[in-house]
Amino acid sequence: MIIEINKDIEKYQESVAMGLTAKQLVYSILALGSGCLIVFLLYEKIGLTFSCYVAVPVVAPIALCGFYSYNGMGFREVFTRYMRSIFRNKALVFKASGYREMIAEIRAKEEAEKRAAARKVKEERKRMQKEKIKSRINSCLKRNNK
Repeated sequence: MIIEINKDIEKYQESVAMGLTAKQLVYSILALGSGCLIVFLLYEKIGLTFSCYVAVPVVAPIALCGFYSYNGMGFREVFTRYMRSIFRNKALVFKASGYREMIAEIRAKEEAEKRAAARKVKEERKRMQKEKIKSRINSCLKRNNK
């Protein structure tokens, strides 16, 4: 006796008819019925092709309600959340407070760093000049001592 068990138990669906769950079966019947009703009502007025074109936008959301699932949510919940995110969300606006003061402070810090770097360069040059002078004096003293 062999009993087949899905490897992923969370995705197990009990089928009612033709491999469809009860929810899928109900929405399939609703979609098929509404599509047929629209086609039969509009067939004589606009023709078969255009009546099918009119029926598809009505039938598709009904069918999606039964079959579509995203992160455990049905189509209706996903669609309502999507519409809410489009129309109800407020735009995020940056309001600067103290922007000019902050820029002035940053510029002051940069200028202070530049002055400190220039001062350091001057000190280094003075130190190098002093070393050159000392080395010249030492070389002159060594020549005189010989």
